[in-house]
Amino acid sequence: MRVLLVEDDPRIATVLADSLKEQRYTVDVAEDGEKGWQLIEAFPYDLILLDVMLPKLDGISLCQRLRKSGYAIPVLMLTAKDTSEDKVMGLDVGADDYVVKPFDLPELSARIRALLRRGNTSLSPILAWNQLSLNPNTYQVTYGEKPLHLTPKEYSLLELFLRNPHLVLSRSMILDHLWSFEDPPSEEAVKVHIKELRKKLRNVGSLPDFIETVYGLGYRLKQH
Repeated sequence: MRVLLVEDDPRIATVLADSLKEQRYTVDVAEDGEKGWQLIEAFPYDLILLDVMLPKLDGISLCQRLRKSGYAIPVLMLTAKDTSEDKVMGLDVGADDYVVKPFDLPELSARIRALLRRGNTSLSPILAWNQLSLNPNTYQVTYGEKPLHLTPKEYSLLELFLRNPHLVLSRSMILDHLWSFEDPPSEEAVKVHIKELRKKLRNVGSLPDFIETVYGLGYRLKQH
């Protein structure tokens, strides 16, 4: 899952980005509203964390522009202001939720998960495909009764497949969803991660083509 954090306070941005990365999110950070808008136009995001007081383009105006342009991405607004008028203004321009600074990280994480579930009915508590099971809340993955030990990137890759079980995912699509714009690897990196993920799946008993190659197009979960 890819999250855009638009926050001009470097300390808050670092704390939030680190926390989100620990929860297996891919995170891009923008320090002003205009940079945030450029990233929104360039990459597919599952959720936006948006500060209200921003340079160049404030959060209220950015959210308003977002909705007028037809984007339905869930928006969670962050602000130091705690008045009903400010909350109403944010919600009226299309924000989905509102958190006042300083915030509790576990509560913020729970609100993010709730917004992602609300915005995508496929976000069930447990993701499953044949004998494979992935729990997004605990990051536990099992095949049958056997635990599957994955790196953070392998976990995110498998989760992406499970959330899009009938789609063929190209290498460029995988790159867009799983790597931030600051550290994009080559498409060869996708091949390496797919190879390692297949190997670990086979080691716990899956069929060799659990993730199949659709030549010339990309990869998808194999129907068995």
